[in-house]
Amino acid sequence: MPSLRALLTTGHKISCVVTQPDKSKGRGLLDCCTDIKAAALSYHLELYQPKGINSPEAAGFLKGLDADLFIVVSYGQILSSLILALPKIFCVNLHASLLPRYRGAAPVNWAIINGESYTGITIIRMNERMDSGEIIAQKKAAIEDSDTAITLEDRLAVEGSALLLECLKSIESKNFKLMPQDEGSHTLAPKLKKEDGLINWQVPAKRVVNLIRGTAGWPGTFTYYRGKLLKIYKGKVHSPQSTVHSLPGEVIDVSKEGIVVATGEENLIIEELQIEGRRRMSAEEFIAGHDISVGEALGIKK
Repeated sequence: MPSLRALLTTGHKISCVVTQPDKSKGRGLLDCCTDIKAAALSYHLELYQPKGINSPEAAGFLKGLDADLFIVVSYGQILSSLILALPKIFCVNLHASLLPRYRGAAPVNWAIINGESYTGITIIRMNERMDSGEIIAQKKAAIEDSDTAITLEDRLAVEGSALLLECLKSIESKNFKLMPQDEGSHTLAPKLKKEDGLINWQVPAKRVVNLIRGTAGWPGTFTYYRGKLLKIYKGKVHSPQSTVHSLPGEVIDVSKEGIVVATGEENLIIEELQIEGRRRMSAEEFIAGHDISVGEALGIKK
């Protein structure tokens, strides 16, 4: 949405907003529109929601727009060569990574999960292959220790909208260069699956913290406690004060500060969590309502 707002406030003519069809959500399976649809309707913009962007019907509609550019942001489908050839100039895509690193649906998530200290935004001229088009512009951005996938994505969206406006000026003045990506250094950021949020207690505590931050929003980070699903929302690394050996996943301390769990390297303090069937709560609240004790093991699914 920051990109849409930026285009509107700078006087660019938007012929149409294209977004995914409404999806059924919740127990009542009510149709729920995308955020971009809600924004488009609030600005009284023409809206189009094809089931398949590469269908003949979609191609016919998009051709009729007679657009100079197609601007693609987090659309979620690869455009065919037929669709890419429709605008008078070309199709541009704003991607939340420093391409060719982290091509795919979840670049922000995987950058945090993998412990990167920085990422960025790239604007490319699109081709038929996923996130592999020629680079028009890039901007580097730091990943703060406090960042989660949610906060970093929000910040990159704002910074990306500013970069997009700069990019459009250069295209309009024909003062831009197209730089091919280095295919030998590309990495992938595939769409996250539910199981990607499962904690492996054998890895260092820092990697567990990165997983918590990187899967914030969805799919979330989880383990098991007495056979029940236990979601972990917040935690931090805790360096052990003694050399007593504990097995990864073992609870080694329970206090107001949190639940301390052994990992493959150092310990994790769980600060915010949610047991299956209950609400999200602080570790202190959880401890008050559950007789969790030192020596118990997390990660065992019965």
